[in-house]
Amino acid sequence: KRRSDKVSKSKSPALGFSYNNLKKKTKNYNSPQKSGVCIKVSTMTPKKPNSALRKFARVRLSNGSEVTAYIPGVGHSLQEHSTVLVRGGRVKDLPGVRYHIVRGVLDATGVANRKQSRSKYGSKRVVAKK
Repeated sequence: KRRSDKVSKSKSPALGFSYNNLKKKTKNYNSPQKSGVCIKVSTMTPKKPNSALRKFARVRLSNGSEVTAYIPGVGHSLQEHSTVLVRGGRVKDLPGVRYHIVRGVLDATGVANRKQSRSKYGSKRVVAKK
């Protein structure tokens, strides 16, 4: 009998289940993103060699779980009770931050004056007027 394969652990477990409010039960159901409501929007400092004030939000997802999500890009208009879309993806120098907020969707506006990598930050293309 050979050794059993190791079961891989999810890197974003909060996206791995949904909640049925009628039956008050959770169901294992992977999804690429989940919507949620911001509970707290604040800044934190990164781990040892780096120094900055990184923006993050504490989000209560639609399945009832509460996660810490990073707000990418320069400047944001998020505050308490803002609705956001959360995707997986950790931030290496922030401990406990395993999720990203998707810019340009719901209440998270796209980054202003962004010319490159616009799709990652939800910015529209600026066409020069003739």
